[in-house]
Formats: sequence, C-alpha cells, structure tokens
Amino acid sequence: KWGNKFSDEHVAKLCEGVRRNLKQPFEWRVFRPEARDVHLTKMPGCFARLRMFDPEWQARNFINDRLVNIDLDTVITGPLDSLFDRDDQLVIMQGANVANPCPFNGALIMLRAGAHPEVWRDFNVDAASKVPFYSFPDDQGWIHHKVPDAAGWHVGQASGVYVYQKRGWPSGTALPDDARLVTFVNNDPEKLMHLDWIREH
Repeated sequence: KWGNKFSDEHVAKLCEGVRRNLKQPFEWRVFRPEARDVHLTKMPGCFARLRMFDPEWQARNFINDRLVNIDLDTVITGPLDSLFDRDDQLVIMQGANVANPCPFNGALIMLRAGAHPEVWRDFNVDAASKVPFYSFPDDQGWIHHKVPDAAGWHVGQASGVYVYQKRGWPSGTALPDDARLVTFVNNDPEKLMHLDWIREH
C-alpha cells in the first residue's frame, strides 16, 4: 500500500472478504515499500511490488511458504481455497489485458517463497523500459519478460477470476455465478456501490 489512492477502509474490506472465503490458515499482511523502494512508487507501473520476489525481503518478513498479492481494488465474491491450492512456483492472472501486449495482470499473483529471485535480482527501471508495453513500462511486463511460461489463472469461467467489464466478463453489470474474485482496472469498486453484489461483498 502506498500513496493515497486507497484508504485503510479498502484494506479492511478486502481483508474481511478473504476471511469469509478462505478456509485454510493464512496471515494477512499489509506491506508498504521500504525506504529504498519509495522512488518506485513515484512512477506508474507498480514496480515496488516486485520486491516480493526478493528472498532477503521474504526472510525479513518471515515468509516461508506462499505469498499472495491481491490488489486493493478487488472484491472477493466466492471461495478462494481452490485458487491457491496449487503447487506452481508462480501463478499470475492472465488473459485480462486487451490493449496491453502483456498477457499477465499483476492484480493477483501467488509466489512460492524463494522462487524466481531473478525477477527482483535483474530488475532495474531502464531494463524494464525496454520490454514491450502499452502506455508505460510496468511490473507485469517485467514478470512476463523474466518468466514467460508462468502458470496462470485465466480470467473468466476457467478460474472464476474476473476483471469487471473486461475480457471474460459477460455483458452487463451482473456478477457471474461462478465468480470468486473480481478486480477492477481504473475503477474503484467503492464508486459502484449502487450494484447489489458490490454492496453485499
């Protein structure tokens, strides 16, 4: 969490959504960028969250199993356990982007601790700017560059992971029956509280 785009209320609501829908034990953490990474929050592209691939950072934060990153503009709408009961080293949401040439979307990422340290080790902004991008270089493009064959949650019925009114979403505003998790791109769910399912979840 950084900047002022999302409030502590966003954090609390997302946490409660996870608690209601995840049966397996978990620890809820809110991470803010370390001082040496603050410059990464001053540019577009969410590069600061690449620190999650740093084994030293994982060790300092006592992460010894799976680390799941969920964007704060996400609404949990169904059971999550089957999404995370996977043995893959890295899983990332895929197939949501329309204009962006990157097939990955960083709104939902699961990483096994210690896996793919090269994502952080080899990262710098100059190198990331050479990877194909849409409007600006971003973390998901860099992840795809380093681990192009990463496993995925493919948006839509294949996973129950959706991006609101983007690829895989049926027409209209109604929540798909099989939706487990809905994330929003450039749209705050707090501004869509007129929709019954957003108020409910």
